[in-house]
Amino acid sequence: MKALVPLPVLLPLFAVGIKFLLGPRHLRVQTFISLTVLVADTVISSILLVEADRHGPIVVQVGSFPAPLGISLVVDRFSGLMLAVSSIVTLCVLVYSLSQRSADENEDEAGAPLAVFYPTYLVLAAGIADSFLAGDLFNLYVGFEVMLTASYVLMTIGGTDARIRHGAVYIMVGAASSLLFVAAIAVAYAACGTVNLADLAVRLAAITPAARLAVQVLLITVFAVKAAVFPLSAWLPDSYPTAPAPVTAVFAGLLTKVGVYSLIRTQTLLFPHDRQAPLLYTVAALSMIIGILGAVAQADLKRLLSFTLVSHVGFLVLGLAIGSARALSGALFYAITHITVQTSLFLVTGLIERREGTADFGRLAGLARLAPVLGLLFFVPAMNLAGIPPLSGFLAKLALLQAAAADGGVGAYIQLAAMLLTSLLTLYAMTKVWARAFWRAPGEGLGKERERQIVLPGSSAVAVIRSTVGDARGIGGRRISTSESYPAGMLGATIALILLSLAYTVWAGPIAEFTQRAANELLDPNSYINAVHAAVGGAH
Repeated sequence: MKALVPLPVLLPLFAVGIKFLLGPRHLRVQTFISLTVLVADTVISSILLVEADRHGPIVVQVGSFPAPLGISLVVDRFSGLMLAVSSIVTLCVLVYSLSQRSADENEDEAGAPLAVFYPTYLVLAAGIADSFLAGDLFNLYVGFEVMLTASYVLMTIGGTDARIRHGAVYIMVGAASSLLFVAAIAVAYAACGTVNLADLAVRLAAITPAARLAVQVLLITVFAVKAAVFPLSAWLPDSYPTAPAPVTAVFAGLLTKVGVYSLIRTQTLLFPHDRQAPLLYTVAALSMIIGILGAVAQADLKRLLSFTLVSHVGFLVLGLAIGSARALSGALFYAITHITVQTSLFLVTGLIERREGTADFGRLAGLARLAPVLGLLFFVPAMNLAGIPPLSGFLAKLALLQAAAADGGVGAYIQLAAMLLTSLLTLYAMTKVWARAFWRAPGEGLGKERERQIVLPGSSAVAVIRSTVGDARGIGGRRISTSESYPAGMLGATIALILLSLAYTVWAGPIAEFTQRAANELLDPNSYINAVHAAVGGAH
């Protein structure tokens, strides 16, 4: 079983090497390789999740070098859950993008961008997997850098002015956070003589409080930037909406969650008795409120969803701030729900752009009648994001509300108010989109084809003039054609993720029991530490 642990990282990288050997042609072979690798990753991740739940953490020392010198890869319930869900999401988004390419591709225009897109996408998947599996700070840094380097390429692919401009901001923010991460690793190594997480968990307790606080604050800051926690989230709403729909979807679903994962992992493992709860309470509440107020003010669906992404990261940080088993369990349940729901909403937005040529819901109208499939596909995840019962978003938020109430105190009740207000405003934002883009009568908006009647000079004849609005662009950066039909792969991938989010509701009981076990494991750092030390036969 241990032999499977590195494969979610190694298989995509191995496939990338094959793709570069093939060159920009043989796109069908590249497509087959991409699908095969991500299907294999999904199966392997699911097996590892089951085994970690049954038998405890699975640890591999890469190259058989012992910790802390070697690289530790660790699968416990928390990392296994995130790895399995991320594998499913990356697979569905790949199917969506492949279908989009098949429907819109012009080989002369798109061959080069696509030859870059798919290898880079696999590099992104490898970086995400490595971040979840990393058992030391330096390998976590490597995972982030692999992931972020790939994301730089994906965000600017096609070379449109908006993508280059906002991609440059994204690159600068990423570079700054990477430098800060290196500083955090240097301080941790200088203070403890190791960057292995299991060893750090033991040695940090023995250093001075000032040095321990410095390491903790640096790590919180780094992961807060990557998770887009307010006030370090200003880069996200401008950067994500400019990318192609599949790229935006996978970024929104997974990249910020890798930051949240790292924040929860390091705070529960390295600082189990002092998680800086007041700081986390504050940024959680501000993320929720400021993010959702930003969402309410938007007229573009992509930007609105980007602001809700910032807002709902606050729920996950709140679970860490409360720190109880119930709160962490609710945060983990909400993490997988939010990954799936947010990704599916961005994929639906891509379908809307494909049909209407714009995501500006001031220009949209009547989609519930003209495109009832789109209406249903938007409505279900939108209500899940808003936390409408009995959907999984409601159940996870309810667990967080109960945990906050049980925590007691003025701070807890402030958090309760922030959660309730955020949920209500999320419902308002989703309702506003529904009312404008879907529910009002066709023709009230400025759709992809505006019709206006004019009387031609010197004639009583009435001419109908149509003009196209919007600027939806595909992976290659070119204008995609609007269509009344939906490619099967794009539609199927979106439906698959929505059904997965509904499955969370149907099997909420077993999932909640699993997240409770994962939370208990997080609150007992000894299980992680002992597993790493036992893997190398060390006595510490």
